[in-house]
Amino acid sequence: MNITNPNGNRKAVVIFSGGQDSTTCLIQAIQEYGAENVEAVTFQYGQRHAIELEKAQWIAKDLGVKQILIDTSVIKAITQNALMDKNATIEQQGSTPNTFVDGRNALFLLYAAIYAKGQGITDIITGVCETDFSGYPDCRDVFIKSMNVTLNLAMDYSFNIKTPLMYLTKAHTWQLADELGALDYIRQHTHTCYMGVEKGCGECPSCILRENGLTEYLAIKRAV
Repeated sequence: MNITNPNGNRKAVVIFSGGQDSTTCLIQAIQEYGAENVEAVTFQYGQRHAIELEKAQWIAKDLGVKQILIDTSVIKAITQNALMDKNATIEQQGSTPNTFVDGRNALFLLYAAIYAKGQGITDIITGVCETDFSGYPDCRDVFIKSMNVTLNLAMDYSFNIKTPLMYLTKAHTWQLADELGALDYIRQHTHTCYMGVEKGCGECPSCILRENGLTEYLAIKRAV
C-alpha cells in the first residue's frame, strides 16, 4: 500500500499491535505526518495471539514505517489473565472480561513515551476507545488524560497523547478506514482474534466486535 502526504516535520509514535484499530491509526498518522515522520512501537508481552506481531511487522514494512519491538513479557510473571494463558477460557467476569491485562496500556504508554522523548517526538498515538472497549478501564479517556499529565510531570516533557478512535463505535472505525482508502487493506491484513486464529475464530469477544462493526458499517454504506 502506497501512502504519501508529508505535512511538515512533525513526527509521531504510534502504539501498534497489527490489529484493526492500531492499523487505522497508523495509516491516518502516515497521511497526516508522512511515512518518514511516523514510527511504530510494538509490544511483545506474552500475548497468546502472537500472530499479531507477525502482522504488525509485515504492515509496518509494507507501509514504509520504522518499527520498534519492545519486550514487556515480564508482566506475564506477575499477573494472570486469559489473554496470556493459552489454557484459560475467555469469558466475561462481571463488567470486565478476563482478557483484561492489568497495567498494560499504562506500561505501553510509559515505554512509548520513553522512546518518543529519546527521539525528540512529542506526539504519541494510541487506538484505545471507550465506546466499544470491552469494559477495559485503561481504554477510557479519563485514564489517557491522567496518564498524559503523569508522563509530562515524570519526564518534564510536553507529550501529546492522541486518541483518534476514543469516541468511535467499531462501525465508525471501519468508516474511518474507508475514508482513509484503507478498508480492504485493513480487512485483509490486520489481526484481531484473541485465539490467534489467522482469519479469526469468529467466537471470541474481539472477533465478534470486529465483525459486528463491519456488518453494521457495510449495511449503512449500502443504504446511502
